Amino acid sequence: MPDVRSAHAPAPPESLPQAAVEARIFSLLAARQPQATICPSEVARSLAAPGDRWRDWMPHIREVARNLALAGRLRVTRQGVPVDATAPGGPIRLGRVDE
Repeated sequence: MPDVRSAHAPAPPESLPQAAVEARIFSLLAARQPQATICPSEVARSLAAPGDRWRDWMPHIREVARNLALAGRLRVTRQGVPVDATAPGGPIRLGRVDE
C-alpha cells in the first residue's frame, strides 16, 4: 500500500483526492476476510501523517464512504444496519458490498 502522506507540513484532510481515500479503504478491506469490516478511523490513521490529528480526517473519510455507498460500491453499517456514513449516531463500519 503506497504511502500517500506528506513529509512536509500537514495538508488539510479534504485536500487528499477522493480516489486516494477510496484506494485506502479498499486496500484495507482486501487485507481482511471477505465478510470483515473496518472502522473509518483505521483509514484515517493510515492516511494521517505522524503528528497529524487523525480525528480531523474523519469527516472526509465518512464523506468518501457515503459517496461509495451511494454508488453501490461500499456497505456502511451501524450495529449491522445500513446507514448514511455522515449521519450522527455513533460508530460505523465499512464493508464490501455483498455480491
